[in-house]
Amino acid sequence: MSKIEEFEELRPLLFSIAYRILGSVSEAEDAVQETWLRFDGSATVPTSTKAFLSAAVTRISIDVLRSARVRREAYVGPWFPEPLLSDPYQDPARSAELADSVSMAALLLLERLSPLERAVFLLREVFGFGFDEIATTVERSEAACRQLLVRARRHMEAGRPRFEADRQERQELATRFFDALREGDVLGLQELLAADVSMVGDGGGKTPQLARAVMGTENVARLLAAVFPLLARIDVTFEPHEVNGQPGAIFRDRDGKVLQALTLEVLDGRIQAIRLVLNPDKLGHLGPVADAWAIHRAVREARRAAE
Repeated sequence: MSKIEEFEELRPLLFSIAYRILGSVSEAEDAVQETWLRFDGSATVPTSTKAFLSAAVTRISIDVLRSARVRREAYVGPWFPEPLLSDPYQDPARSAELADSVSMAALLLLERLSPLERAVFLLREVFGFGFDEIATTVERSEAACRQLLVRARRHMEAGRPRFEADRQERQELATRFFDALREGDVLGLQELLAADVSMVGDGGGKTPQLARAVMGTENVARLLAAVFPLLARIDVTFEPHEVNGQPGAIFRDRDGKVLQALTLEVLDGRIQAIRLVLNPDKLGHLGPVADAWAIHRAVREARRAAE
């Protein structure tokens, strides 16, 4: 097998590691490309190509994350990961860990960890690496890695929900939600939302967005039922789609350009959180991006026409 064939075989794994560390599709792709350049430029033949490449992409991602965290401190409004429509890496033996770790909720919990804690947690808990491999990767002793993992687990478990929905329950609830959304059915939406549901948008200051989180069943249901029929009037459509392993949808303008990605967090039989990614910088990998400001103006005109 040639060098490039070895690399391409492992590319899905490398991207999946990088994305979970960085929460960014574009930065993960850059990290994978930098990993290839290092591998291609190395005269040494590694004992294990998988170990060599996994270590390289992890170290690169840690370095990128350290600088990214500084930028995120100055980010305008809430920060969400870039939406991921499908995870290229599949491992039947670890399917549950892989699916859980890519959700918006899990990625936001990972933001609480230091870059090293994040890397150790992911390599061990999600990808099943041995402590000897992790120690070599992050250039710490095995004992230090075990301590990093203990701290990371503590942070993650403190933020995890007490009750989680199974896949079928999530999909059934999402189907009912999107049906009610299409119809502007306030009562239908209220039946599906948790009492403390929140709806939050990430526009990064580059697009119209919610001034603050909308909280509570009635407030969220009424806003959804008021806004989405107006979007439909100007030919904005949405297609239900799994986003970060959870029920969601991609919204498009009349030309098919991407306006936003929506994800639902389902807990204990109700929708607990609705997250909207509107920042155009986070949508480009999904296709051409719509002009959100033009859509905003068109919605205002449609509202005035309806009054």
